[in-house]
Amino acid sequence: VGVNKTIDLLPERAQDRLRPWAFVAPVLVFLFAFLVVPAIRTIYISLFDSGGGFVGLENYTDLFSDDSMRIVFRNNVFWIVGVTAFSTLFGLLLAVLADRVRHESAAKALVFLPMAISFVGASVIWRFIYDSSRLAGEEQIGLLNAAWVGLDNEPVFWLLERPWNNFFLIVIMIWLQTGFAMVVLSSAVKGVPTELLEAARIDGANEWKVFRYVTLPSIAGTLAVVVTTTIILVLKVFDIVRVMTGGRDETSVIANEMIDSIGQGLHEQAGALAVILFV
Repeated sequence: VGVNKTIDLLPERAQDRLRPWAFVAPVLVFLFAFLVVPAIRTIYISLFDSGGGFVGLENYTDLFSDDSMRIVFRNNVFWIVGVTAFSTLFGLLLAVLADRVRHESAAKALVFLPMAISFVGASVIWRFIYDSSRLAGEEQIGLLNAAWVGLDNEPVFWLLERPWNNFFLIVIMIWLQTGFAMVVLSSAVKGVPTELLEAARIDGANEWKVFRYVTLPSIAGTLAVVVTTTIILVLKVFDIVRVMTGGRDETSVIANEMIDSIGQGLHEQAGALAVILFV
């Protein structure tokens, strides 16, 4: 209010130019102080060693030359490709199919329900599914092992099987994200003009061709939004890995390594990991 009244005292031409900036300025100051400055500080820290000596890009070269860190980077690629591809594919498939069932709302609600669960909560649920604490001959607590042993197999330590344990963790986020992709893509599918679909069918196109050449190009922009949003979310994945394995058995990701580095006082390594994640 005070700023607004102060601007009212200025010439009318200046008021029109300054008033938008006056209201945007607090946000810009806040973002600069709590986003830009820390980012610059992080980049600065990543260029020095633990003793404060300038080492340039040495922290980065050390990370990329370390075998264990290369596994971490590999895991992040697994997560990006696996979660983005399958959650988008399943979401699109469910969006198209749900549009054709009688109780569409109920079907969508069931698929979307996992979105209401936190990553930590979902990880706890899936720890019971993957539980491998019982030996052969004992009653299995884990759902997956109970089914596997029921087929006359030996219990499997799912989260110790490398590199497949990474994919067992990736399944959790696919389960969580499919509902988001389905809801967004469903809105896009419903927005495709009926006239276009009917015209394609009249011209002799079957349902696959209608989907491939009419529906899919029409929702390309929405697909790009879903893919981009999912990639950003997956890059920051931390909770699932932390709860399920703690990053052990070659399941760690960049965010988990960054937190571990901070805990060990390796701020320069954590800074370099943060910059890599940002880039």
